[in-house]
Amino acid sequence: MQGEAGPSLLRHWIARAAARDPDKAFIVSADDGRTLTYGQLRALTGRIATHLRDQGVGTNDRIALLSNNSIEHLATYFGVLAYGATICTVHVEMNRNQLDSILPMLKPCMVLCEDGLGLDDIVKAVAAPCRPLGAWDDRRGDSFFAVVNACEPADACADTGADDSAIVLFTSGTSARPKGVVLSFRELLSNAGPTADGFNLTAQDRIYDFRSFNWCSAQTLSAVPPLCRGATLVLGRKFSRSRFFDHIRQHGATIATGNPTTIGLLLNGDAAAPELPTLRFMTSSSAPLSVDEWQRFEQRFGIRVSQGYGCSEIGWIAAHPGERRRIGTVGLPLPYHRLSVVGDDGRPAKAGESGEVELGGLADHTYRILADDGSIRASERGRMKTGDLGFLDNEGYLHLTGRAKELIIRGGVNISPVEIDAVLMRRPEVVEAATVGVPDKVYGEEVVAFVVLRPGVSIGADDILRHCNAALPAFKAPKRIVLSDALPKTERGKLDRKALVAQWNRGDGR
Repeated sequence: MQGEAGPSLLRHWIARAAARDPDKAFIVSADDGRTLTYGQLRALTGRIATHLRDQGVGTNDRIALLSNNSIEHLATYFGVLAYGATICTVHVEMNRNQLDSILPMLKPCMVLCEDGLGLDDIVKAVAAPCRPLGAWDDRRGDSFFAVVNACEPADACADTGADDSAIVLFTSGTSARPKGVVLSFRELLSNAGPTADGFNLTAQDRIYDFRSFNWCSAQTLSAVPPLCRGATLVLGRKFSRSRFFDHIRQHGATIATGNPTTIGLLLNGDAAAPELPTLRFMTSSSAPLSVDEWQRFEQRFGIRVSQGYGCSEIGWIAAHPGERRRIGTVGLPLPYHRLSVVGDDGRPAKAGESGEVELGGLADHTYRILADDGSIRASERGRMKTGDLGFLDNEGYLHLTGRAKELIIRGGVNISPVEIDAVLMRRPEVVEAATVGVPDKVYGEEVVAFVVLRPGVSIGADDILRHCNAALPAFKAPKRIVLSDALPKTERGKLDRKALVAQWNRGDGR
């Protein structure tokens, strides 16, 4: 498959699904019930191809898409990719204050913008033509889709190969400018079948996803694999605690997606165990899910959780279906990645031995990012280290223990904050916990933990310290517990340990 993983493969998936069942829904909008069928997708991508050809768009030409979750967003995404140009997805809400630098860096040949985002001034400063998206079935006006629908469907395509650029997307940086990751068609499409296999996604599935489709995780789980398998995506505009279970039930979803933040929000709500006869399992990704939260969620709602693992530079790395999930692991590595855990000496670690996760399933491959001037530069070649720490057990399941950059180095000894977080979460009074290393004149770094307690509980920091001292070696146990109302998160719901260190350095909460 990897040798054929260019735009023609994507067009083949679309044509195959449309021929098999043209009236089957590819995308169902959970919020308003609108539907795009596979037959409509095939016609629409053909019209987009005609329009892009007529506009002179070619291989590696970039089209910037400024849009939230919608049928229009994904129709544009697949139309540009099937033609063979490069789609650049930008999360507007997260990157609004960075757009005036991101757009010039992208050097797009076209900018497509959802109505109502308030970006007129920023878009006017871009040299490329900008057009409002409109609705996918527009027939009148000057929207992108109105112009597209005036075209005849065609098999027009750019002369694009597997190693040309398919996507530019931006990671969720918090302080510096977000990093632009460039994925080739080979990287994107080669990940689709193995990911579908990893989660046992078939044509009969209906996967519910509310996460932003400007990010790699949603694109490479709930957009491309369902197309590859001929499944249906039930698309949520955004997460809603009050409507989450209703959307799953109303639309007969068989798989639902999530992350530790949404799982925590559902747990802290007042919803009773829902009746969801079609749901097989729910996924969790983007950040570690504590065993305590995992077990409490499954016990309360009767829904199995399958924790997976991936990154923007690669796509999905490990997965397992909820029916065979292993609590505490992120599943089995997708075989084509040839994943290994590497020790400090650079050699593969034995089962049970910790090290850094490394992979490189595409021979002599170059991993690429966007430079400040808009050019593409190599970040790594051959095999790539993800920055995550973990180990493989005797059955080949991957366990993640933390991030290499988040390791606390106390007196020259490496300490995983995730291990300490897990000990803190054993206390039933604790809702959230985050351990960090803070500057120390003697040891270089000292261990401090920030803790959020359940409403109404009465427990002091000293009680929590005694709990840690009983469960951990002295050098790992926190020296201070900071009780907090909430812990800082990134826009993707990831725990922001850097912000906690900055909070400590400012003297807040001490």
